[in-house]
Amino acid sequence: MKIALIDSGLGLLATAAAVHRLRPDADLVLSSDPDGMPWGPRTPEDVTEHALACARAAAAHRPDVLIVACNTASVHALPALRAELEPALPVIGTVPAIKPAAAGGGPVAIWATPATTGSPYQDNLIREFAAAVEVTPVACPGLADAVQYADDAAIDEAVAVAAERTPRDVTTVVLGCTHYELVTDRIRTAVQQPGAPALVLLGSAGAVAAQALRRIGVDPLPTDRPAPARGALTVLLSGREEELPHEALAYPEGTLLAPAGAVRG
Repeated sequence: MKIALIDSGLGLLATAAAVHRLRPDADLVLSSDPDGMPWGPRTPEDVTEHALACARAAAAHRPDVLIVACNTASVHALPALRAELEPALPVIGTVPAIKPAAAGGGPVAIWATPATTGSPYQDNLIREFAAAVEVTPVACPGLADAVQYADDAAIDEAVAVAAERTPRDVTTVVLGCTHYELVTDRIRTAVQQPGAPALVLLGSAGAVAAQALRRIGVDPLPTDRPAPARGALTVLLSGREEELPHEALAYPEGTLLAPAGAVRG
């Protein structure tokens, strides 16, 4: 079993780690685009072109399913990816967890890139799934880039700015960019109010990983059984087969996926 994931950068780590936890025996192909990132400021046509390039590089390794582990690519490129690759290669997109957040009753904040915040795509999701709930879109300029380069000071600054824009009474924060799922603890610390109920942070990684397994008819491995042999990891950086970027090892998800003996450079 082989599962491929694409994203502009390290945002795919969260979903890849979720897949690994469900099926540690799965071979993983991580195809990102460091030469072309960030994708957010690009036109929809450019995003589609870069996402297709990543997907084609991954497809050459003959995976059983392809996960588009990127909100921006899912918004703009999913139809083109499916038109080219399906039905031979199932394609799973990523959608912000607005629906389950609204089910909790709110108030809800949606943290996303400036390009996604206020976009017709996000506005439509809010109207469809959260019309009865108080929702505050929160743009997070610089956060995805800071996470990509594991720049601790820049992460803290971007999180602090976004936290200031987040209403104090929110009960749930939707993480509308896959990069943000790598710094959930920092976001929680910045937004959680003293004496308030525990803040709920909702990403998409777990749901998307589970959907990918369902799509290919594979069940998660029972946790009460001995660990199977670990699946292989292939890393593609703008189409080049290389090692996992050292910035990935700044995050628990990266160290989970890294080959034995890998250290942060």
